[in-house]
Amino acid sequence: MESKNNKKTIRAWAMFDWANSAYNLVITSTIFPAYYVAITANLANGNRVNFFGKSFVNTALSDYALATAYMIMVLLLPILSAIADYRGNKKIFMMFFTLLGSVACCGLYFFTPDTLEMSIILFALAAIGYSGGFVFYNSYLPEIATLDMQDSVSAKGFTFGYVGSVLLQLICFAFVLSPKTFGITDASFPARLSFLLVGLWWICFAMIPFTILPKGSPNAETHTHNIIKGGFIELANVWRKVKQMPLLKRFLPAFFFYSMGVQTIMLVATGFAAKELHMETSALISIILIIQIVAIAGATIMSKLSDKIGNVKVLLITVAIWIAVCIAAYFTTTATQFYVVAVIVGLVMGGIQSMSRSTYSKYLPQDIPDTASFFSFYDVTEKLAIVGGLFSFGFIEEITGSMRNSTLVLCGFFVIGFILLISLRTAEVNAPKNSDFSAE
Repeated sequence: MESKNNKKTIRAWAMFDWANSAYNLVITSTIFPAYYVAITANLANGNRVNFFGKSFVNTALSDYALATAYMIMVLLLPILSAIADYRGNKKIFMMFFTLLGSVACCGLYFFTPDTLEMSIILFALAAIGYSGGFVFYNSYLPEIATLDMQDSVSAKGFTFGYVGSVLLQLICFAFVLSPKTFGITDASFPARLSFLLVGLWWICFAMIPFTILPKGSPNAETHTHNIIKGGFIELANVWRKVKQMPLLKRFLPAFFFYSMGVQTIMLVATGFAAKELHMETSALISIILIIQIVAIAGATIMSKLSDKIGNVKVLLITVAIWIAVCIAAYFTTTATQFYVVAVIVGLVMGGIQSMSRSTYSKYLPQDIPDTASFFSFYDVTEKLAIVGGLFSFGFIEEITGSMRNSTLVLCGFFVIGFILLISLRTAEVNAPKNSDFSAE
């Protein structure tokens, strides 16, 4: 394999984030949720829809579909990533999930009330494609960058992702907010066109990393087992290695708890503003763009700060800010206050995602072939955090009648994560040099 820190390889790697982040912004955060609610609210049963003979509240159905997609990946990724490392073909898996997700997004172009069932399935498949591709993408980080460069390279990936997603979002918004300018008379066409553009954007720009990134190398000298058995054997080997890494074992629980807060806030922020503050769609669009743009700066700032004080200290500062954000959200009553909170969210959102990935990468043994298997633990932890965070947020809202109370529960998750990070920092300081990762 070529030497690390190759600028061309790093740029190609970051372009994968550019390619697929448009899905996360357009499909999960903005245009798809608005379109979905609009067309399902017009059905005969009001807020309820029929899905293969069963009745669901429309928004609950989409939440269930997303949660199901995440749980499928929680079950599959450890096995698939172990197989990818065992065979040395993780780029093939990365390509498969990218194709699955992009084709599913293109299929959403045909989403109408008459195609609800198939469209919900495509929505779930797009989520599977997005989350599945990311674990193999993340696993390239320790292969393409040396230990001292992983923070900045990770930040570059997130920066490319935010820039690419905002660019396509602006293109989509031009059609959605001003359809008459383009001679569009079908009210559903701008949203459906956006879904098609996301799919095409995703697969086209992903061809850059697929062309340049190395395919990976097998970590077994011989392949005497069939691929499934070999995958399970590799998974067991990685689990044994993880148990022998005291810092990695401490980081994963901390990452789980603060991710329950981070990922949930990212998914419910617009709903909170619409429901609790009664903000208009145009204002919500502005907030989403603010968060994405500020996140670009956040990822870069946190990367530079980590060079001065270390990764765990930066994470402690960031999580402390998230705790303050949750408390502020509970007391937020005006649009102006929410805009201020949104700016802070954007700053720490980009920082904590980038810093978490590079910190985990640094805790791994460097120059190992089975990076996909190790990163599957990271990705599974994050997906379980999403499921747990969303369930907790929705459950508290349901029993108390207020999303504000749910923000306090998320605050509790951040507090637990903060305490675990303090424990990690203590262990890191006391760890012998050349253990999992040097603190400085």
